[in-house]
Amino acid sequence: MRLPGKDQNPDKEDIGRYESPNITMMAMRSERRLLFSIAAIVIVVGSVGAYLYASQIGEKDILTISTTTSLYDTGVLDALKEDYEESHPSVILTFIAAGTGIALEQAKNGDADMILVHAPALEREFMDEGYGVNRKIFAYNFFVIVGPSTDPAQVNQSTPTEALQKIYDYGRNHNTSLWVSRDDKSGTNEKEKALWAAAGMNYTLIHDEPWFVSSGSGMGTTLNIANERGLYTLSDIGTFLKYRAEGLIALESLVRDDKTLLNVYSAIAVNSTRITHARIDLAMDFIKYIISERGQEIIGSYGNETFDSPLFYPAVNVIKTHSPETIADWIEDYAFFNVDGTLYECPVQWRYGDYGIYP
Repeated sequence: MRLPGKDQNPDKEDIGRYESPNITMMAMRSERRLLFSIAAIVIVVGSVGAYLYASQIGEKDILTISTTTSLYDTGVLDALKEDYEESHPSVILTFIAAGTGIALEQAKNGDADMILVHAPALEREFMDEGYGVNRKIFAYNFFVIVGPSTDPAQVNQSTPTEALQKIYDYGRNHNTSLWVSRDDKSGTNEKEKALWAAAGMNYTLIHDEPWFVSSGSGMGTTLNIANERGLYTLSDIGTFLKYRAEGLIALESLVRDDKTLLNVYSAIAVNSTRITHARIDLAMDFIKYIISERGQEIIGSYGNETFDSPLFYPAVNVIKTHSPETIADWIEDYAFFNVDGTLYECPVQWRYGDYGIYP
């Protein structure tokens, strides 16, 4: 008979009951020490890695580029960045993607060394105010009016003016949401305003009508809204083709390849006499690269394999040789600046330094 409190030889079950808490505590302490050791190693390795990365970055020049979302979202800038950095190992390109209006404001605030944009009227204001120099047109494509395959307003194969008039009439008559606008002061939004004006509509007034939806967002978000709600919208062809090829949208291209839908992209260096910390030499080196034969080749071939169509067309030789004549004339009429009756890609007063980028 066992008496309470007496020191006896316990059986195996008793041993497990009496001694396992101590064993468990010792095991837990060992595990904790091991975890702390591992964590310490991770922190040290991570710190060393971060230090080496920071040191590497610190040894390189950083060129900050404020760019329109259509160039960024399509991925063409990634292709240019990879090639440029490979041949310029001392430089790192960083991009700030936004609508053209915001991109211009960022440059005015000193947050970028150069801009890649597509709104000639806004670009001229930017340069008139003394913020931009050495403008070069480097690419073009076309905007496209896209919409659901059912095409309720029957705009397919209409002219842009006819299409917008049909959308306006259908939306009003059926009192239903029909059009979604970026409404974000982007280059695409500026083109949209011009197209509505050409169709006889006041953008400010129709903006508040029930059939008109405002996304206030970039092209990708706007296309998604149009796709989800069965609406029409204006898109750059590059973003539209990329989103459609990736299965993100099922919208159809309904109105395209018209002079009024021309979309022209320009590079502008930030004026270092106005924004003193702007890296104008770095900006000009990248501009020389994207207008070079190599840069133009990458731009012109990007998208061919994936989308069965280039997303952008190189513009440098078109302007230089004035061929094909029709496209060259369209680019000059739409994107050149008229100064005293003469059209300029970049008027002489806004050319800075001897970078050899003009004829």
